[in-house]
Amino acid sequence: MPARLGRPDVIAQAHARSLDIGLRASETPDFQPLRRLALRELVERNQSLYTHALPVMETLHAQIVDTQSMVLLTDDHGVILHSLGDSDFVEKANRVALCPGVSWAEADRGTNAIGTALVDAQPTVVHADEHFLHANRILTCSCAPIADPFGRTIGALDVSGDTRGFHKHTLALVRMSAQMIENHLFSNQFADAIRVHFHAHAEFIGTLFEGLAAFAPDGTFLAANRSALFQFGKPLAGLQRQPFDALFGVPFAQLLQQIARAPGESIVLTLPSGVRVVARGDYAAPRYVALAEDFAGTSRVPLCGGPRHAPRAAEPAPLATLETLDTGDAQVAAILRRVAKLRGRDIPILVLGKTGTGKEWLARAIHHDSPRRAAPFVAVNCASLPDTLIEAELFGYEDGAFTGAKKRGSVGKIVQADGGTLFLDEIGDMPLAQQVRLMRVLQERTVVPLGGTRALPVDLRIVCATHRNLRAMIEAGTFREDLYYRINGLVVTLPALRERTDLAALITRMLALQPDGERLPRRVSATVLERFAQCRWPGNLRQLANVLRTASIMAEGAQEIDVEDLPDDFWQDCIDAAADAIAQAQPADADNDDDRRSAAHASAHETPARMEDWQAALIAQTLARLDGNVSAAARELGLSRNTVYRYLRRGGTTH
Repeated sequence: MPARLGRPDVIAQAHARSLDIGLRASETPDFQPLRRLALRELVERNQSLYTHALPVMETLHAQIVDTQSMVLLTDDHGVILHSLGDSDFVEKANRVALCPGVSWAEADRGTNAIGTALVDAQPTVVHADEHFLHANRILTCSCAPIADPFGRTIGALDVSGDTRGFHKHTLALVRMSAQMIENHLFSNQFADAIRVHFHAHAEFIGTLFEGLAAFAPDGTFLAANRSALFQFGKPLAGLQRQPFDALFGVPFAQLLQQIARAPGESIVLTLPSGVRVVARGDYAAPRYVALAEDFAGTSRVPLCGGPRHAPRAAEPAPLATLETLDTGDAQVAAILRRVAKLRGRDIPILVLGKTGTGKEWLARAIHHDSPRRAAPFVAVNCASLPDTLIEAELFGYEDGAFTGAKKRGSVGKIVQADGGTLFLDEIGDMPLAQQVRLMRVLQERTVVPLGGTRALPVDLRIVCATHRNLRAMIEAGTFREDLYYRINGLVVTLPALRERTDLAALITRMLALQPDGERLPRRVSATVLERFAQCRWPGNLRQLANVLRTASIMAEGAQEIDVEDLPDDFWQDCIDAAADAIAQAQPADADNDDDRRSAAHASAHETPARMEDWQAALIAQTLARLDGNVSAAARELGLSRNTVYRYLRRGGTTH
């Protein structure tokens, strides 16, 4: 019997409900499907769900073909609206009334995946004799509820089949398919809204896993999909009445400006938790063009008047070598020298460092400067894959290993990297079960795909990276000690950007990588370089690259990037950097940390050597945009109101 999905009592509770209703396990109720006209009317009442679910159902059915199973769509009461199934299973399904027009609500069928998932509003597996009715125990079923953009359950997606075809990964396929339907419904519901696509990892923008949030033209929050709610860490009700800047850390006007000036380009935003995400805004309604232009000051161009365009394909990663990574910082140069000594040797390397410090760049450079350079470099981000999928992603699976993978096996990332280099980013986030399997691969240099019996030999080099303290995780029992000593043949720690001395060289290198043919500047002004040196750069190299990209677009046609081209959130990091430095100098017996922080913020804005040449203009711009509202301006800038009032009393200066 399969383990329950995090709630061991779900079946027992469902059986108790079935008994309370008065059902008997041995009975065979008379389930008459709806008449054709009534079923047609029911489908029409659920037309949006039905329309958006059909193509997803067809894709899911193509994955489970020849596995004696079927895909089912129901309404919110558990009545089957549509089904797609293998011909050799349809007869068996008909014997238990698994067909359109029949209700599979718990009240009618007792404990079953469809009815129980709808009652609990959670993805559910009900296998074999876990069904309440004896007649249904020939089935294994995996079901996920489908919610509309406002969080209301409107139906369910289910895969039901012969018990012999059970596989624990089937539910993962169903859940992803249900989420795909929800995203289609979201895009359709808010086709005329301003939408933000976001994720902590840029490669997930435009995929099933991206967060989606919709806003009205004035910045009022409308709705968010499941991924967005997960990233915000709040339920939908907790996000209502939240202004855009409270959710993403920048004024709504900045997003509109970005959309108008550089449609399709990304921007870095900050969630309330402090997590930085890569985001892309879009609006489908032509009437928003003028709105965006008002904020951006651009000429009138038909940004969205025609058909929607697919997102631009990701540009290939720039060539990284050990030589190109040496831009003058002594710490980095020492790391590169140590790594270079292992050239041609398959000693594993563990790269430590904060998020965004360039761990993947170093891994690519190690691969390029090795005899394996002609073979694949395969990168896997262990933190970005759900626990239910990382095993299949890494180790691959044989035909039929999933209910949903017949004739569609996958070799997995490890086999893909055969002959080359496998880069496991954020290995500290790998689940323990997969750590055991990875350890076996490293010991035996073979991999057995899920559902397979034959071990495939692999020849690869392993480079791992993490921002976590693996030794502390070993003590806590969340990381295997034997795996740790397998992956740390050489350990190097990349410094944070604020600790490096090669900032000017890094900027030059990054700007030189911008696409040819675009009239983008290749240098920054001396003032910008000075401000960059004062920033704390919490996002490290990744943040620097994003700031330069955005600023380059703002300065398109100019010879260099100047202060006015820099995005607003960069200035906030400068303010925070100065405040942090001054806070450290406050007396230790200050009333509390908040008071020290507030005083530091005010002091940061009163320190002529750091801020006076740009912060007065920033305060003035913010006050003008907020119609002179001092409290709102202070809140947005992270200042005390006294600092803003001091600016006003002194005629527009803060010192």
